[in-house]
Amino acid sequence: MEMASSPRTVEEIFKDYSARRNAVVRALADDVDQFYGLCDPEKENLCLYGHPNETWEVTLPAEEVPPELPEPALGINFARDGMNRKDWLSLVAVHSDSWLLSVAFYFGARLNRSERKRLFSLINDLPTVFEVVTERKPVKEKPSVDSGSKSRGSTKRSGDGLVKSTPKLPPDESFEEDDDEHSETLCGSCGGNYNADEFWIGCDICEKWFHGKCVKITPAKAENIKQYKCPSCSLKRGRQ
Repeated sequence: MEMASSPRTVEEIFKDYSARRNAVVRALADDVDQFYGLCDPEKENLCLYGHPNETWEVTLPAEEVPPELPEPALGINFARDGMNRKDWLSLVAVHSDSWLLSVAFYFGARLNRSERKRLFSLINDLPTVFEVVTERKPVKEKPSVDSGSKSRGSTKRSGDGLVKSTPKLPPDESFEEDDDEHSETLCGSCGGNYNADEFWIGCDICEKWFHGKCVKITPAKAENIKQYKCPSCSLKRGRQ
């Protein structure tokens, strides 16, 4: 409908998402008076579209059924005069965030688990349209309670069941390396592949990864470990 070819890679989908998001933000912030005027409640069901060329449009929904892409919220104009202006704009912003995500993951349907995770991380690093419109600042995550010491050997729990050392990487490279590392990780004890449903822990000496069950470390024990040494490294240190 809007593009000669659909975006396929994580980078292409994120670029498409960013462009559409910028367009919607422009409509609800920079061009808000024009947008407000176009959303006449006397007109038919109207939608707010953000296009990949960073332009926005208030128009009727697509006629084809089912549509080529997920459609934005229908009839945003009907509630305009029945609500406080700021509340109405906030409502449109929330629906726009939902639509932007649905389009991005529609394009990302064929991505694998690791690629979907990376796509969401890129999207999540940007403020939502709702946050921009309401001028809310994204809440910064608090440091984890199990962050340990300030040395390289400190460990922290990741969201997918791993306990890992804090890497010395630039902020913009850490996630990609972590993602690739997880997808190809083998247990240093049994040789099994990484599974997000299982608890894993990384050795701070040899940097190998292990199933918690293979090295008899539970998540509860890991919380109190500042620097983990696998059985092999512990033996080597003991002989020296």
